[in-house]
Amino acid sequence: MLIYKILLPAEWAEFEAAGRFDGSPFDHASGFIHCSSREQVGPTALRVFPDEPELVVAAIDADALGESVRWEESADGVFPHVYAPVPRAAVTAVYQVAGAGAVEEALAA
Repeated sequence: MLIYKILLPAEWAEFEAAGRFDGSPFDHASGFIHCSSREQVGPTALRVFPDEPELVVAAIDADALGESVRWEESADGVFPHVYAPVPRAAVTAVYQVAGAGAVEEALAA
């Protein structure tokens, strides 16, 4: 199963350079890495990143992360949360998108 992490371009560059993603400042404050299902990623991008001109969406193989992925209730539904660094090897696809409104289109292509 794939889950999706929405990143700013600078966060993606750090992810690639380090070979893993330890989380954004918001993730650190929450205690886990926020991710979305395929159905949630577009609405999440619009809600959390409405004014960002560029985003990167990483498709992550949830099975590769094992038990560190937990589906948990939040204000907007049940979301996948990751309780460990995400290794680059777990990323199966990367989508560079021109803002939150382009996420759905990019994933559909």
